Amino acid sequence: MDHDVTDVDLLRKRLSAFVRDRVFPCEPLLEAGGPAAGIQRERLRAEAREAGLWALPLPSELGGGGMSLSAYAALAETEGASDHGPAAVGSASLLDVTMLTRHGSPRVRTERLPGLVSGELRTCYAMTEPDTPGTEPTLASTRAERRPGGGWSVTGRKWFVSNAADADLVTVLARTSGSAGDREGLSLILVPTRSPGFRVVRELPVLGATGQYEIEFDRVEVDEDHVVGEPGRALAVAGERLQLGRTLRALRWIGQAQRAFDLMCARAVARQGTRGPLADRQLVQQHVFEALLALRTTRPLVHEAMALVAEGRDAQVEVGLAKTAAARTLQDVADRAVQVFGAAGLGPDTPLPSLFRTGRTARILDGPDEQHIASIARRVLRSRRDPAVVPGS
Repeated sequence: MDHDVTDVDLLRKRLSAFVRDRVFPCEPLLEAGGPAAGIQRERLRAEAREAGLWALPLPSELGGGGMSLSAYAALAETEGASDHGPAAVGSASLLDVTMLTRHGSPRVRTERLPGLVSGELRTCYAMTEPDTPGTEPTLASTRAERRPGGGWSVTGRKWFVSNAADADLVTVLARTSGSAGDREGLSLILVPTRSPGFRVVRELPVLGATGQYEIEFDRVEVDEDHVVGEPGRALAVAGERLQLGRTLRALRWIGQAQRAFDLMCARAVARQGTRGPLADRQLVQQHVFEALLALRTTRPLVHEAMALVAEGRDAQVEVGLAKTAAARTLQDVADRAVQVFGAAGLGPDTPLPSLFRTGRTARILDGPDEQHIASIARRVLRSRRDPAVVPGS
């Protein structure tokens, strides 16, 4: 479904009010985890459905809003101002819905997609392993072997898997043929978490935050048609998913950086000292300027990347630039906001500790800065050596 500029702007304003008035106040409870957090999350989801804000970028034929990726870009910033915004309004499953729509078997699409869009089913994505560099998926040691009667038996361990404890399904990267280091022979397999042999090993708090887990597969039996894409060709599907996922994260990080900036400006104007408001001090003004400069220069990079991804074009350079810049911007702006707040910015009365934590982890999540820097530089320099090669190829 196409949405004109007026529709998108109206939705953005409504979504902004919902995230500000309903999601922001619930963040401490949601971040604490546990049953109470789950109950509150379901309340928010019910309110989002009632407000007509549910699953806006998901397919309309499955109960979503049918919004195109290009139109949704402006909303991704808005809902992403809170880490809990996408889950509250039903767009957190966009990556999985997109992946399974394009690469899932007919049975998986029929049985799983409606539940993902409605929010009845929850998913997670398991790629990184404890003893394997996350930047080198070809070294994955998790294996899936063919069963005599058909299907697969999955054995291995993954960690830093988001929301694994609450997931109904996990997409796991496993080697189905070949040897460690081979690009071919890796497959993505959709595993129901209620299957015998699946276990959540432990929670892995990230700088004190909940939501990341280590999980184990002990000869978990999975049906043949739960392979996502072609067996042995996982990296193509994973690369497609990563490109969209990194761009969505970058948009949400910009939303969080804008939130930190707004908090900093409000503090500078309101906070009074013996020499007047903080806003009159040059060093505070420098923090405001540098933060605004980071936001204004990063936002166009991120939206350029999303435009290319939405068109289905190669955007590896643009996505790498956007992801790296957005992560840096969030960490930098949140850090400046903390500095302007002083001790209050370190405590529980503002979202700044959470925003700063997200900014710091963002520089490792979905590939560390160093990986993107090296990859993009190689492409650019290769294009200079060979004029026939464009930087994004």
